[in-house]
Amino acid sequence: QVQLVESGGGLVQPGGSLRLSCAASGNIFSINGMTWYREAPGKQREFVASIILGGRTNYSESVKGRFTISRDNAKNTAYLQMDSLKPEDTAVYYCSAKVVITPVYLEYDYWGQGTQVTVSS
Repeated sequence: QVQLVESGGGLVQPGGSLRLSCAASGNIFSINGMTWYREAPGKQREFVASIILGGRTNYSESVKGRFTISRDNAKNTAYLQMDSLKPEDTAVYYCSAKVVITPVYLEYDYWGQGTQVTVSS
């Protein structure tokens, strides 16, 4: 099986920065895509950013220009650098990955447990 563990959340003032990490471990052959979502209180989970194996990225309009997604394939880890944070960025941030697992070499979706990000003065 595969486990995803997010880290790096916390409390930050408006205008500040945080860097989230999502580390995958287990029976991994390859990770085809890694995506960050977030869920604010009383709202549906929403897409934040994604990165595919070749490095192409995609962002929601609400974070474009402020957040940067990256990945270290050797470490099976994705990162979300969040700059110029706003109170409306407050949410639980979840990592998801499309992982090809061994020994069956089939792709499955996995989710992490989430990490809280609070932007407040």
